[in-house]
Amino acid sequence: MQFSARQIATLVKGTLEGDPDVIVEQLAKIEEASSGCLSFLSNPKYEQYLYTTKASVVIVNEDLKVDKPVQCTIIRAKNAYSAFSTLLEMYNKMRLDKTGIEEPSFIHPTAKIGKDVYIGAFTYIDKGVVIGDHCKVYPHVYIGDNVKIGNNTTLFAGVSVYFDCVIGERVIVHSGTVIGSDGFGFAPQEDGTYNKISQIGNVILEDNVEIGANSVIDRATMGSTIIRKGVKLDNLIQVAHNVEIGKNTVIAAQSGISGSTKIGDNAIVGGQVGIVGHINIANGSKIQAQSGINRSIVEEGKKWSGSPATPYNAQMRSQVIYSRLPELERRLEELEQLLLTKEETK
Repeated sequence: MQFSARQIATLVKGTLEGDPDVIVEQLAKIEEASSGCLSFLSNPKYEQYLYTTKASVVIVNEDLKVDKPVQCTIIRAKNAYSAFSTLLEMYNKMRLDKTGIEEPSFIHPTAKIGKDVYIGAFTYIDKGVVIGDHCKVYPHVYIGDNVKIGNNTTLFAGVSVYFDCVIGERVIVHSGTVIGSDGFGFAPQEDGTYNKISQIGNVILEDNVEIGANSVIDRATMGSTIIRKGVKLDNLIQVAHNVEIGKNTVIAAQSGISGSTKIGDNAIVGGQVGIVGHINIANGSKIQAQSGINRSIVEEGKKWSGSPATPYNAQMRSQVIYSRLPELERRLEELEQLLLTKEETK
């Protein structure tokens, strides 16, 4: 894919300085770019590379002062980072622009497929499935019976969506993720064994959700496990049965949420966080990586840290005290020895 500097300037509504006809074929970081690359500069820390880069075109902020001669063509934009992000999105869409049904694949006669849909090879689509317009279903995807998928949704290779689940519009699910596997429900018996409790609910992913690779969202025992609008989940995340995650909440990799817990809107959960079941986490909560949440959080917008988690500032003070414990122990031993010496001299 080739673009001229003039075309790029038009796309980002920028001002050109240099050769408007120079051609770029790929995107690269400014310090690593070669001829034919498009890059950007928004952080002043990297300004030195503007004068040494081999990139053919560099997008910069419109107020940047150039102090030395440059070899590349410059495009001045109101916000260089935002402009480059727009180009990245366009570039990615062009790379992923596929339509048509590849063979071999299986689509049940009762399934309804929207217009301009891409179905990759070795995909299995069961009875009663509904797939909206402009969806992309990459190879080796399994979609169980009666699944509903909204417009402009993408399921990357190897995704599995179990029966009765509902996926909204503009959802992205990355490779290896499983939507709707059985919740972890077992009834202990008198002889020490466990009887499986049938999981007859489903999973609902609302609009604009993105789920990273190799994550698992369990179906509800009854009712629904619900991921609200705008939620972003990282790779390797476990969401248990009947969990609800509020809109625009983000959760980093390797975190686990136990059954029937409800997380509010606009929460931020760091990596490797463990959350017990049957609790509520207030809107806007911010939970530091590797924290353990063992009770409900009722105050909105607070920071939490540690395991078990405590308010963030208290945890930071505690860590300072922990680091001083060896010195405090030494001083205590010195005081004990001093007292013993005084007793012996009486």
